[in-house]
Amino acid sequence: MAITTELIIARHGEARCNALGIVGGERGCTGLTDNGHRQGRQLAVRLGTEHKQKPFNAFYTTPRLRVRQTADLSAETLGMAATEEPELRGLDHGDADAQPWHDIKTAFGGPPHHMPDTPFAPNAETWNQYLRRAGTALQTIIGRHTGERILIIGHGETIEAANSLLLDLTPPARLRTGFITDHACIARWQLHVNRFDREVWMLVTHNDTTHLATAP
Repeated sequence: MAITTELIIARHGEARCNALGIVGGERGCTGLTDNGHRQGRQLAVRLGTEHKQKPFNAFYTTPRLRVRQTADLSAETLGMAATEEPELRGLDHGDADAQPWHDIKTAFGGPPHHMPDTPFAPNAETWNQYLRRAGTALQTIIGRHTGERILIIGHGETIEAANSLLLDLTPPARLRTGFITDHACIARWQLHVNRFDREVWMLVTHNDTTHLATAP
């Protein structure tokens, strides 16, 4: 089967809000830890090597500081600027932003996706609202770059949104399905076209962190 479009999504490096267990919205996100910067540099080397072998045609990132800092490291290595896509930002946390995740989850009875149609805090987005927003943004980007290699540096939720979209997971299926996304991991999708002109999205790798095992 011929490979046409490729979608590569990488998660940001470890952030201070991750290390502290803080909800990392616009207020709670204060950037990467030292370890997160190291992970970002290792990710940049990996992506730079790929770019030399088969260049990326498009490069997107999201507005949160931890993601932009990770993307900046790759932009320098790739020699191409990232386009910021606001609709790929992480979940809108409302009043939970900058609060301890432990307290928020305890009050809600679990993480946001456990009750995906209920806001987990006042003024917060529901999990399904987030998936619809991010999924629409991903569809737009894919449609804009048909037949090209697309790189997105985003959140673990960005990878989850892509998986939900391309696997066509229904709301009931999403309640029974989860995806591990470690910091600075890579997920890779390819659009294959068979000899009968049928298009099939194939998940090639998920949560790939082999580049983090290499000494910086």
